[in-house]
Amino acid sequence: MASGRDHDKSILRWSLPFALILSLCSGFNSGFIGGFSFLLGGLWLSPDLDTTSNSLKRWGLLRVIWFPYRKLVRHRSLASHSPIIGTALRLCYLLIWIICIIYLFKVVQINSPFLIANYLKNSLQDNPKALISILVGLEASSWLHLIQDGDPFPKV
Repeated sequence: MASGRDHDKSILRWSLPFALILSLCSGFNSGFIGGFSFLLGGLWLSPDLDTTSNSLKRWGLLRVIWFPYRKLVRHRSLASHSPIIGTALRLCYLLIWIICIIYLFKVVQINSPFLIANYLKNSLQDNPKALISILVGLEASSWLHLIQDGDPFPKV
């Protein structure tokens, strides 16, 4: 099992090659978006968010949003350390928080976050290739983490 520092080094080391490979397969924009998502996924949305990890500390004051996740998800379980399921769960959890925050801003009639969210939603609907690149980048960073931990398929 790799340390947090080892995970960070490998994410930084592999982000550019990953972006270049994705660029060759899908074009420059997809490579850029996927490479950035790879970094984001490895450094901020790591499978280790259920522990006191480097990725959790990077959230700064916002790390409090991960407290319920840490209480509900057991470390190295199917919910945190499995391909596709772990990434999907973390994204859904984060999306719930984002929706709640946007709704809160809407209730107090502050429109800026709502307008930004609407713009992003429309952009991703108009360009599904970007959404695919984001998801591939996030999942690839998760796979790198899981492989470094020794077994990408946790025992149930």
